[in-house]
Amino acid sequence: MAKKKIGLLFGMEDTFPWALLAEINARAEKSAEAIEAVPVKIGAIRQDAPAEYAVILDRISHEVPFYRTFLKAALARGTQVVNNPIWGAADDKFFNNLVALSVNVAVPKTVLLPHKEHPPNTAETSYRNLEFVDWDAVFGYLGFPIFLKPAYGGGWKDVYKCDDREAFFRAYDRTRDLTMMAQEAIEFTDYYRCYVVGRTRVRIMSYAPKEPHHLRYAAARGKAVPAAMVERISRDAVALCDALGYDLNTAEFAVREGVPVAIDFMNAAPDADLHSVGQENFDWIVRAMADLLMERARNPKPFEPTGSWPRAAGLVPRG
Repeated sequence: MAKKKIGLLFGMEDTFPWALLAEINARAEKSAEAIEAVPVKIGAIRQDAPAEYAVILDRISHEVPFYRTFLKAALARGTQVVNNPIWGAADDKFFNNLVALSVNVAVPKTVLLPHKEHPPNTAETSYRNLEFVDWDAVFGYLGFPIFLKPAYGGGWKDVYKCDDREAFFRAYDRTRDLTMMAQEAIEFTDYYRCYVVGRTRVRIMSYAPKEPHHLRYAAARGKAVPAAMVERISRDAVALCDALGYDLNTAEFAVREGVPVAIDFMNAAPDADLHSVGQENFDWIVRAMADLLMERARNPKPFEPTGSWPRAAGLVPRG
């Protein structure tokens, strides 16, 4: 019997992909199951090529457009791709905030802004529909401090904290032709980052976003999470990923006056490095992803263009 291949598509990562490959292959060998986990290999892609992989876990296509097209082609041939590359090419952080509100998850007040500079191949006449921004209204709605961040992207690239108008405009002047959002800063008492796998499994991790990147998990490690907060955050994290159709994601929550506010939940290739997240969190994500990918190889799911979002928001008639 031919083995079903689970392919991992990844870049500079070292600890997580190899540990996940080893975990899947060890389980398959122990149970004599016809499943094999391998790194994905890609060259020139013929449009009539058959599907080579039963499942692919994508960890890098957000950085490599060629990989994103490869994944959409694999999806068209029947490969299960985690996460959905078509939905991943369509969503953005502002839109995702609207999806979050539709499933009763609290998010910061946010305003989408026009480009500071003209994108390529546009001119003055490309903006006949654009009004001048009423900055007083924007600042009155959000209040200071304000975070200025891209609607697309991650890794804290091009993110600015602005304490007043002057700082805001200095930052806005540096945003080139990016699509930017202005967002209220949440003054929080606690902060959590959650792995969500398969839209059901949740791992809540205390997190310290103000620390240097390599210390953000370590600085908060060992801090107990109240039971009521576990229940609320777990519900919200699953609701977000179910609505968005993410099978692997991290959702971040800043707790303000006892209410978890979803700050960042568009992380389809979240940090899973052993040295960053720590041994316990690393072991959890390796086991959970092995569970998910092997289950998808055994029992493929029908293609879905989104998660539950349009129906959950009442935008699609049931029937």
